[in-house]
Amino acid sequence: MTYIPHTDADREAMLKAIGAASLNDLFDAVPADQRFPKLNIPAGLSEMETAWEVGGLAQANASAGEYAIFLGAGAYHHFSPSVVNHILLRGEFYTAYTPYQPELSQGTLQAIFEYQSMMCALTGMEAANASHYDGATSLAEAVTLVNAHFRGKRTKVILSPSVNPMYRAVARSYHQNSGMKFVGDKGSATIPDLIDMLDKDTAMIVVQYPNFFGQIDELGGIATAAHNAGALLCIVTDPIALGLFKSPGELGADVVVGEGQSLGIPLSYGGPYLGFFATKMDYVRKIAGRVVGETVDKSGRRAFVMTLRPREQDIRREKATSNICTNQGLMALAACVYMSTMGKHGLRKVAELCYHKAHYAAQEINKIDGYSVELSKPFFKEFVVKCPKPVHEINDVLIEHWGIIGGYDLARDYETRANQMLIAVTEMNTKDEIDTLVEALRDAKSHSH
Repeated sequence: MTYIPHTDADREAMLKAIGAASLNDLFDAVPADQRFPKLNIPAGLSEMETAWEVGGLAQANASAGEYAIFLGAGAYHHFSPSVVNHILLRGEFYTAYTPYQPELSQGTLQAIFEYQSMMCALTGMEAANASHYDGATSLAEAVTLVNAHFRGKRTKVILSPSVNPMYRAVARSYHQNSGMKFVGDKGSATIPDLIDMLDKDTAMIVVQYPNFFGQIDELGGIATAAHNAGALLCIVTDPIALGLFKSPGELGADVVVGEGQSLGIPLSYGGPYLGFFATKMDYVRKIAGRVVGETVDKSGRRAFVMTLRPREQDIRREKATSNICTNQGLMALAACVYMSTMGKHGLRKVAELCYHKAHYAAQEINKIDGYSVELSKPFFKEFVVKCPKPVHEINDVLIEHWGIIGGYDLARDYETRANQMLIAVTEMNTKDEIDTLVEALRDAKSHSH
C-alpha cells in the first residue's frame, strides 16, 4: 500500500517548468553505474505486513520492569509521575516545533520560562537556557562560552579526570579546531592537583559534583582559586543530588551543566535526553539556545517573550557564539512538569531515598568476601565496587541467571580501574532487589564463565 500525492499530469507540469523531458534527466549528473545499484533488501511489504514485522521486533525488546537495574554512569532509572507523560502528549506541546512567532506561543514560552526558573533555583545560578541535546553537549557549549568570553586570549581548559568520560570526549570533539586545549584528565589528578594547574592561560576549570564515581569531592577552595587566576569554574552536576546537597552556585560556580534525564525522562534506550545549562547573568549573552523572559502586554497582563535567540539564520556564522541552538523542547517540558509535580520537598525525598538505599547496598556488598567498596570519600547514589574477577564476566552472570542489569565497567575508560564496577542505586530499587544483587554478586564470584 502506497500513497503518491502527485498525478502524472502534475509531474509533467513540473518537468516542463524546469526544462526536463523525464525524471531520469534529473539524475544525469550521477554516474550511470551509481544511479540504481543493486540492493540486498527483501521485497516490499504491505502496510499490514509491515505492522506485523515491526510489532514482532518491538516485542523482542525487554521492558525495564523485567529487570532490576543497577546501571548508571550518566543515565538513571528514576520514577516519572504519570502526569509528566499526560502533559507531554497534549497536542499543543507534542506537535509543536520551534516558536518562530514566539509571541503567539504563550503556552510554550511559559513552559520554557518556568523550566528556566526552576533550573536556576536548583543550580543556584541567575540564568538558564532551554536547552541542549544532552549533558555532554552542555559541557561542550560551556567551553564555547569561555572561548567567546576570553576571545581566544585564554585557551586552556582544565578537566578533572572524574568528569564523565563521554562528556570530556564530546567537549574535545566540538573544539578540536577551535584552538582550545584540554589538560588535567589524562592521569589521576586530584582537586588540589587541578588547582595547581591554574595559570594566566586558563579559561575554565571543570569538575563534577557528585563526580563520575558518585563521590562528593571537597570543592571549598576551587572557586576562589579559579577566580584569583582569572578563570571561570564550571560544575557538572546531577540535578537529583541538588535536592539534598549545596547548589553549585553556593560553591562559587560560574557555569553549571549536566544531564536532566533524571527529571522525569525515561531511559528510552539512550534518548532523547536533556542537557541543562545555567550561568551567571554576566555571561548570558554568550550562551547558545533560547532564553525566555517575563513581561507584560499592552493591557498590563503577564506575558512571555523570547528574550534571547541566537539562531544561525539570524547571524553571521563566523560571529556566532554557537550554531548548535536546536533544543529538545519536549524534554525540557518533561523536566518542567516533573519539578513542578515533585516540588522542593519531593525532590529532596527522592534524593534521600537514593542516598540511603545506595549506602545500604554499599554496606551489604562490602561484606561479601572478595568484594570491597571504595569508601575514601562520601558518595551519593553511585559507588565503586572492587570485584574479584572482570566486571563483564560478573555482569553476564547477573543478567543471565538473576535478571539483574549490573554496574558500569570502569575499565572501559580508566586503565587503572580493572575489575572495578560502578553501581547506581535509585529510589526505584527495592530492598529485595538490593538483597538479591548481593546474593547474585556472591554467586558470580564462584560462577565459571
